Amino acid sequence: MSDIEIARRARAQPIADIARKLDIPDSALIPYGRSKAKIDPQHIAALVDQPDGKLILVTAITPTPAGEGKTTTSVGLADGLNRIGKKALVCLREPSLGPCFGMKGGAAGGGYAQVIPMEDINLHFTGDFHAIGAAHNLLSALLDNHIHWGNSLEIDARRIAWKRVIDMNDRALRNISCGLGGPGNGFPRQDGYDITVASEVMAIFCLATDLDDLNARLDRIVVGYTREQTPIHAIDILGTGAMTVLLKDALAPNLVQTLENNPAIIHGGPFANIAHGCNSVIATKASLKMADYVVTEAGFGADLGAEKFFDIKCRSANLHPDAAVIVATVRALKMHAGAGTEGLEALRSGCTNLARHIENVKSFGVPVIVAINRFTDDADDEIAVIAEVAEANGVKAIGCTHWADGGAGTEELAREVAALADSGLANFAPLYPDDMPIWDKIKTVATRIYRADNIIADQKIRDQIKKFQTDGYGHFPVCIAKTQYSFSTDPNRKGAPSNHVVAIREVRLSAGAGFIVVVCGDIMTMPGLPRVPAANSIRIDSQGDVAGLF
Repeated sequence: MSDIEIARRARAQPIADIARKLDIPDSALIPYGRSKAKIDPQHIAALVDQPDGKLILVTAITPTPAGEGKTTTSVGLADGLNRIGKKALVCLREPSLGPCFGMKGGAAGGGYAQVIPMEDINLHFTGDFHAIGAAHNLLSALLDNHIHWGNSLEIDARRIAWKRVIDMNDRALRNISCGLGGPGNGFPRQDGYDITVASEVMAIFCLATDLDDLNARLDRIVVGYTREQTPIHAIDILGTGAMTVLLKDALAPNLVQTLENNPAIIHGGPFANIAHGCNSVIATKASLKMADYVVTEAGFGADLGAEKFFDIKCRSANLHPDAAVIVATVRALKMHAGAGTEGLEALRSGCTNLARHIENVKSFGVPVIVAINRFTDDADDEIAVIAEVAEANGVKAIGCTHWADGGAGTEELAREVAALADSGLANFAPLYPDDMPIWDKIKTVATRIYRADNIIADQKIRDQIKKFQTDGYGHFPVCIAKTQYSFSTDPNRKGAPSNHVVAIREVRLSAGAGFIVVVCGDIMTMPGLPRVPAANSIRIDSQGDVAGLF
């Protein structure tokens, strides 16, 4: 059966019953139909004195077309923890429509390790992304409207730093001309679109701790500059009050369930290759108050998602992860060997990628375990090779069959993860201190995580970084936008490349989110659709059900 067929056959419990497993009363639920609900922020605020559970990060090796199954493993692990008697909760990101209709597909897990209702989650869900896009584009409209009606702030139209967004892969919108058609249509200028998940509003949404913090962060957004390069903030054009109103309901976390009727919270959704790749701070902190073990994930490989989880999210929210799980598959590791090798030789060669990620995650002071997401045709000797490589790097590797068996296929992993999280071995620290200069922060990530020899940038970008430093943003962490397919900026360099150079193409200030975006290589903040988009196969069947989504 396909994932969507498995999800449809699931016996979902009423969402109020799922909420009671987390001691959430009916009065604290805001239902969105029978199978999903938002949790009232007032209930979350009342949990402040509750002790925190253990925080477990699920990350992965460098992704390949063969797939790794990070979300599937996160769901399977949470189900496995509940099966062995732990009070566990999985806390995930919401999927973007772009990948759902593009190449990657949905992000609700797979097989018998899914969150449901998967169709809703992968499509409009509770409307959070629509609210984020509307709030972002409201600010764009207000900015252009201010310039049209006299421009009392003297904003330089050549120095506008606020693009529009849409939650769809659409390469034709990367660079546009707007304001054409005469005086009544504004001032002509070049502009462009990012995908919604790359929006600073998305990042702010996911890093805000409450409604007041959300509003304050929106106030600090830099939308452009005057001719004298004085920054213009969102609060200057009186836009943030209305933006907060649009985001108010969305800020409440979304409660759903796994196929095994265990609670799941899904909230926020920045990509990790072009943004910081983690679900919302509000959802994570609330989950830690409601469960003894919280399983969360960070996007793409550990060089992107885990690094940003540690250096941006944990730093901003004062989170202290207790354990990390690195997901790997036999197929993906073989692809990291490159062409020309086969069988166990290819697998052993490709395991250099796994070894690099293990070393990187351990460098943050977080104990690590490897989850081998096992396919039905994986041989025992192949699993043994991965376990051997993991052991040589000081960690255990556990084979898991959650795709086929649900939580029963992760019981061994669950026991090992719980023991690791309870061990007290975690001694988390970010990769670099706040007071390190911005340029040195970028270089530290590039040399220590990507194993680059150096970073390079033209003088214009160097000057921009210096200006950010002198303008008071030097304490910000860096959010590096880079291909997810390699440690380098070349997506074709598999395995564990070193002795490369990271070229910085652009830097952007996200003053509200509280980080500097560093765009490297050919990465795009507005992706394009593949030659054969997944959207070509999605339809409504004769029974009125969605088909082809997964």
